[in-house]
Amino acid sequence: MDPWIPTRRSTFAWVLYDLANTIFAVAVGSRYFSVWVVDAQGAPDAAFGYTTALAMAIVIILAPWIGARTDHRGVRKPVLVVTTLVTVGATALLATFGLVPSLVLYVVGLVGFNLGSVVYDAMLPDVSRADNRGLVSGIGVGIGYIGSFIAIGVGLLLLERYGYATVFRTEAVLFLLFALPAFLFIKERPRPRRAGRPPAFKAAFGHLFAAWGRARRHDGVARFLVGRFLYADAANTAFLFVSIFAITELGFSNRQTDVLALSAITSAVVISLTVGVLVDRVGPRRCLHGALYAWMVAVVLAVVAASLGWHQLGWLVGVVGGGATGATWTADRVYMARISPPSRYGEFYGLYATVGRFATLLGPVAWSLVADTLGLGRVAAIATLLLFFVAARVVLAGVTDQTAPVD
Repeated sequence: MDPWIPTRRSTFAWVLYDLANTIFAVAVGSRYFSVWVVDAQGAPDAAFGYTTALAMAIVIILAPWIGARTDHRGVRKPVLVVTTLVTVGATALLATFGLVPSLVLYVVGLVGFNLGSVVYDAMLPDVSRADNRGLVSGIGVGIGYIGSFIAIGVGLLLLERYGYATVFRTEAVLFLLFALPAFLFIKERPRPRRAGRPPAFKAAFGHLFAAWGRARRHDGVARFLVGRFLYADAANTAFLFVSIFAITELGFSNRQTDVLALSAITSAVVISLTVGVLVDRVGPRRCLHGALYAWMVAVVLAVVAASLGWHQLGWLVGVVGGGATGATWTADRVYMARISPPSRYGEFYGLYATVGRFATLLGPVAWSLVADTLGLGRVAAIATLLLFFVAARVVLAGVTDQTAPVD
């Protein structure tokens, strides 16, 4: 039996950080920055897509190294603080100095955000017990989506009147405000500092391959990570381009797109809380499979709505896709904790983050290639996401969710 009992204040602070970083994920990663680049600045989808890919390439190199260093040091919170402050600073300056400087700041912010997520996810066992880990994860995702309401609410109140720069500055302040309790109150379980020198940055690539080799020695971990790459590729790409798709292909106005986002967020909150309970009862495997089927339905509905001009169907796409999003991220980080040995949480969550970010690298590239380079348009681009969800379901068929033995 695990003797660690997390404090309620620590758990609450961890959950609240999910709200904080969701503000960035929605305001910058999905709703407003992509539209500012494509609509307000007149740049092609590829400008946003390839810039996102560059940021993810950096994360791929750094994430396992960061995770391994926190395993070695025995503490993760200092990294969370630094990466959050970097993200907040970059976000506050977006849309201030023009397109190219803003794209550079977007890379900086996105790298900080994703590296912070590595250590944040790895802290789940610090703020939960084995018997309520799914519930805590689900509450984190559900409460996190309140950050989405806040992000969209800021846009509704400020965008038309004050412009994008003011929106980004306000979102940055709110990110920092809701992150402060995590800085102050999260209490990590005691972990001894490992002997020897910590992993060096120059060995980041070597550590990535070594970490992957260690993951392959644990049943299901490597296969799960491959499956995660496939569904994260599609889910993250949909998240990045959904606002552009709604405005250009479904004919939604900016305000309608905000309402669509709020509908999707409401669905995500309800489903993530429901799935959080189900994960503890039936396991993360079944819940994740159900989420993948929901994603497949959402993609088909989006293609039909845009191809046949049934634009009102777009509202249903938002509800189904939002629910699929909440279920996916609630189940999959518990799945990772279930099959990973406790002594490798930081390192394996670094890989978990890496495959997700590698997916976020290739997803925008694939979208830009199909939509712009090949000239097939956004409907064809979104249709390709169905292939990734189907492939992910096939790969994950062979992965159980039995608890990993102590390493």
